[in-house]
Amino acid sequence: MSEIIYGIHAVKALLERDPQRFLEVFILKGRDDRRLQPLIAELEATGIVIQVANRQWLDEKVEGAVHQGIIARVREGRKYQENDLPGLLESVETPFLLVLDGVTDPHNLGACLRSADAAGVHAVIVPRDRSAQLNATAKKVACGAAENVPLISVTNLARTLRLLQEKNIWIVGTAGEADH
Repeated sequence: MSEIIYGIHAVKALLERDPQRFLEVFILKGRDDRRLQPLIAELEATGIVIQVANRQWLDEKVEGAVHQGIIARVREGRKYQENDLPGLLESVETPFLLVLDGVTDPHNLGACLRSADAAGVHAVIVPRDRSAQLNATAKKVACGAAENVPLISVTNLARTLRLLQEKNIWIVGTAGEADH
């Protein structure tokens, strides 16, 4: 299976973290600027095939999103599941997790991943249902953080929070609807 990622930061982050996942890269015909050229050089040095495409073709592939003149078709990354959580908790001395509920916009999910990565979060936990998916839009907004921070989908958020409590992990909650 393959997926599409786009945007300079998302492509660069994946190249640095897992270059074997790249299948092919498409760049905008005529795009020759100082932001894209170093990335193209890195891709070529790794032996990744780069093809030139027109704007209409690129726009269609990303359904009109802002691709910054670069799109990559890559092998799907690892999908983390609920049963990966205990192993993750055991692998770090003091787990630092971000639990999100009600984040349904991929732009917001990407921004949360980016902030989580900057803060040193070990994993982000979301409910499987009624949550934004980790799609190309979320990955672009995450600026590479989606490749660094595992996103774990769980069936029951309340049960997961109880599991964290049982493991003596401190839980702090916030809500946008709070009065104080």
